[in-house]
Amino acid sequence: MPRLRSLLFVPGDRPDRMEKALGLGADVLILDLEDSVSPAAKPAAREAVAEFLCRPRTATLYVRVNPLDSGLIDDDLAAVLPAGPDGLLLPKAEGAASLAALDARLSEFAAPDAQRAGEVAILPIATETPAAIFSLGSYGGVTSRLAGLTWGAEDLPAAIGAATSREADGSYTAPYQLARSLTLFGAHAAGVPAIETVYPDFRDLDGLAAYAARARRDGFTGMMAIHPSQVPVINAAFTPSEAEIDHARQVVALFEANPGAGALALDGKMVDAPHLKSAKRLLAGV
Repeated sequence: MPRLRSLLFVPGDRPDRMEKALGLGADVLILDLEDSVSPAAKPAAREAVAEFLCRPRTATLYVRVNPLDSGLIDDDLAAVLPAGPDGLLLPKAEGAASLAALDARLSEFAAPDAQRAGEVAILPIATETPAAIFSLGSYGGVTSRLAGLTWGAEDLPAAIGAATSREADGSYTAPYQLARSLTLFGAHAAGVPAIETVYPDFRDLDGLAAYAARARRDGFTGMMAIHPSQVPVINAAFTPSEAEIDHARQVVALFEANPGAGALALDGKMVDAPHLKSAKRLLAGV
């Protein structure tokens, strides 16, 4: 599975931006056929995305398709699947049922290379409808295509008539803190990466750095981006420092040298099984 630290949105009707985005260092480019593309521009966007996907692959490329109930997704899939995207970002997902439905559609669509078609991953945006909130624990065990879970704080308040998802200081109000937390635990329950939502003020890189640092602290392993300037900040936030890597190696080595020990001392502090698990997880991602 590719690294999912930074996932940068690129409008599907802007092939010039797709080309520029290749050199920005994002782990994944999300070629968007949904919100950033007007209804009239969607046919041309599908063609542009398919053409871009057919070029020699120098980056991991996902496509954000339209929602399952939009009446547009079949045209999206017919256009892009033959070109073999690495994954699909599914908006307005509502748990296991949505994941299974897209998995079935992927199996139905033929591609020139059947093996390639079988590798298409699915990354659901899992909090954009009220019903979605009640299904965040259901994603595990549905399909091996599941690449992670992410969330959003824009569509949900619109769906329920809320004025905003944020306090005056920019922090989330209680309902959207809940949505974020459930996404985090839902992803880990399913055994896949938890991907933080976008930071909308792309000019505020200091605020982004603090936001991304909190996300990593809380257990997210990557984050979506809406502007190229955000990519280096996000990559830095989700890349372990040399000191962290060294400490993790020391924890693993300590337990390897003391098999059967339940708790040990390292640098004057106790380490036990949870510390060992965290150390191994950090090293596995390096």
